[in-house]
Amino acid sequence: MNKDSQFTPTQQQYQQLQQKYETKRPVLKNCIRAFWVGGLICVIGQAISYAYMYFFNFTEQTAGNPTVATMVFISMLLTGFGVYDRLAQFAGAGSAVPVTGFGNAVISAAIEHRTEGFVLGVGGNIFKLAGTVIIFGVFSAFVIALVKTILTQWGGL
Repeated sequence: MNKDSQFTPTQQQYQQLQQKYETKRPVLKNCIRAFWVGGLICVIGQAISYAYMYFFNFTEQTAGNPTVATMVFISMLLTGFGVYDRLAQFAGAGSAVPVTGFGNAVISAAIEHRTEGFVLGVGGNIFKLAGTVIIFGVFSAFVIALVKTILTQWGGL
């Protein structure tokens, strides 16, 4: 069954008119932008990680947490100055998927609700977008630790 046949003639005319004036999305160009910007963010993160290892004698394993914290902090600063939003407009998912997107989501909600006050506005809405990520991460870490503990105690590992 043709999906257009379920519409009335007026609705079909509207669908044709809409398709005529619809802006074509440059999918390939957007994918390339996302790839390069996301990759650049990861290169910056790797450089920060190497800086922690070189200047502060972190190991490869221990440099991860301060690197993530630094990247989130940088993205929060850039969001506060309005730079990260312009980057996100250009790069799309390339700026949202890395950990810097988390910092952007947290600060964007805080900035948006700052007029409502610090407690009810900023405090109540700061984790509106990122709260589910935090809850899922904490719960997943708990389940993995529980499984590892059970396997370790019962001789599996």
